[in-house]
Amino acid sequence: MSFRLPSEPRVAMVGATGAVGHEFLRVLAQRHFPMAELTLFASARSAGARVTFTRDGRAHELPVVPLEEGSLAGFDLVFFSAGKSVSKAFAPAALAAGAVVVDNSSAFRMAPECPL
Repeated sequence: MSFRLPSEPRVAMVGATGAVGHEFLRVLAQRHFPMAELTLFASARSAGARVTFTRDGRAHELPVVPLEEGSLAGFDLVFFSAGKSVSKAFAPAALAAGAVVVDNSSAFRMAPECPL
């Protein structure tokens, strides 16, 4: 399977307030991953929180948006680190909308159509 991302993709992070979400963000910053946009999603109880994303020596306070139906339309790349049930509920819609999905849960681990 191959895919091509735009040179500066629109990126979404689902589960941004958790430990794995923070690690995803750290790696994106450390690797200077090119992005036109970065949107952070989490559960409704985390909505409104702010997460610091430090890139090129500059700290950016990004708001956390609640994940809802239709939230992931328009993104090129979506990282999931919110658990199996969230991935099963939202990853298919992100794929259908044209995004490349990277899922850290076990939701699709044994699915033959999903590369590990």
